[in-house]
Amino acid sequence: MTAQLEDALGYRFRDSELLAAALTHRSFAAEDPTARDYERLEFLGDAVLQLAVTEYIYAEYPEMPEGQMAKLRAAVVNEEVLAGVAVRLELGPHLRLGKGEEINGGREKASILSDVVEGLLGALYLEAGYVTAAEVTVRQVSEEIDRRAHAPGRGDYKTRLQEVVAQTDRELDYRIREEGPDHDKVFYAHVLVDGEPIGAGSGGSKKAAEQAAAQEALDHLG
Repeated sequence: MTAQLEDALGYRFRDSELLAAALTHRSFAAEDPTARDYERLEFLGDAVLQLAVTEYIYAEYPEMPEGQMAKLRAAVVNEEVLAGVAVRLELGPHLRLGKGEEINGGREKASILSDVVEGLLGALYLEAGYVTAAEVTVRQVSEEIDRRAHAPGRGDYKTRLQEVVAQTDRELDYRIREEGPDHDKVFYAHVLVDGEPIGAGSGGSKKAAEQAAAQEALDHLG
């Protein structure tokens, strides 16, 4: 089953136990004392990710100032982007989850999916070294880096709205509600400034709904 995942990564693991650990949530390890979870691998993978993205930005954008490079890296090295990588890799079916986490929709949780991506990068680093791990990292995130580099902040409507509202000393707040079953939830967000609704949006996650609401609010504010 993991052959499909390895094909998507572009790397075949020699150590099947290491790959299994990278896909194992602590809830599974709690139920099976022989299993090893991905948390220590995630720690390594986070470092690989940070450095690989930093190197790519530094090499590909030689004229970009340090502050903008730092913002670009932060826009890519985060839960939302990594969860998107996990979805493209179709990681969900490969996860080893405990019974409780399985029932609670763990295979679709952005927090778990993003952690597993880092766990896989940590496993790659241990088995094949930094160069291979960095190559896999860049293949997975370079398109997102380039998109954001050529349109910095374009999609981060929440940050832009926060900056606009902060200039006027007004209070910004989001109200969220959700509908539907766990496997097919829809989130609805309203954004308020000093209690007045100025934008609304929906999406498949809380973050997506808030971004949509913030975009409408920015349009409203001009």
